[in-house]
Amino acid sequence: MTKNVALITHPDMLKHNTGQGHPEQPERIKSVLQTLKDRDYLPELLEETPEPAAREWIETVHDSKYVDRVELMCRKAYPTIDSPDTSISKDSFLAALLAAGSGLKAADLIRQGLVRRVFCLVRPPGHHAERNRAMGFCLFNNIAVVARYLQQKHGVQKILIVDWDVHHGNGTQQAFYEDNSVFYFSTHQSPHYPGSGGKEEIGRGPGKGFTRNVPLPAGSGDKAYLQAFEEILVPIAESFQPEFVLISAGFDPHRDDPLSGMKVTEKGFAGLTAIVRKIADRTADGRLISLLEGGYNLKALGNSAAAHVQELLQQRAARGTGGRNDKKRLNLISIKK
Repeated sequence: MTKNVALITHPDMLKHNTGQGHPEQPERIKSVLQTLKDRDYLPELLEETPEPAAREWIETVHDSKYVDRVELMCRKAYPTIDSPDTSISKDSFLAALLAAGSGLKAADLIRQGLVRRVFCLVRPPGHHAERNRAMGFCLFNNIAVVARYLQQKHGVQKILIVDWDVHHGNGTQQAFYEDNSVFYFSTHQSPHYPGSGGKEEIGRGPGKGFTRNVPLPAGSGDKAYLQAFEEILVPIAESFQPEFVLISAGFDPHRDDPLSGMKVTEKGFAGLTAIVRKIADRTADGRLISLLEGGYNLKALGNSAAAHVQELLQQRAARGTGGRNDKKRLNLISIKK
């Protein structure tokens, strides 16, 4: 059976020990894998493991002295780094390199023509990590690293990053704020941690107009999210015409998540995935990489990630209905259900 979607993860990411009671725990990966197994999705996926990302790729996003500091503090088993919520242990540096390396492996698989879409089941997450600072459970900015890898290793010119985590991806925004080759689109609860992501934050210099934040009030659910994607993201993608699409897939907007005030359901995440998948089919020949960010209710995370994967497994639309040459608007999910 030909497999069009890959799943990338590594057992050593479970060794990133954040301490008892921390929301970003190894059981998150276990919950997703168990749910995928229970729903019999694993046989449909090409399962791969990554290598740790080489420092040269981490340093396309992070300062070398910062990388040294993360390595040293993990080796000495400091309890936290930079902020009290960002716990580390002796194995956290390796786990972070593997998380970033998952995106690089995904990029290689797609560029080799082995698959079109990849879900990277990783921890620690990445989108809060800034050039010189760990924060929000994040050490290295996984999605920013793979974007630079795609550009510098594989010659991709234009990349769309879609971030639907409940928290604004301040680190990702910072990485590309003055860059017109990467369009960063974020929906997030506002006001909420980390306090960035206002509508007025649109980029700077050559990057002006290539950041779009859609802050949403607490209590927003499927309809508000789908409306934002259909009415704002889709026209952006049609204009920008990305050659590659990346998703910061945080499932913490779920209605049962302890760190969220949102009301998104598994059906809502499936709908968001469908919209982004169709964008990738239309503009990027289907090339799409999704990396796990947040999601802290284990049952909700497992179910939401499974809904996401199920939608990634959908067959690509034929040319003329979803290809680059189709002049018709995408056949998107209706919000009037």
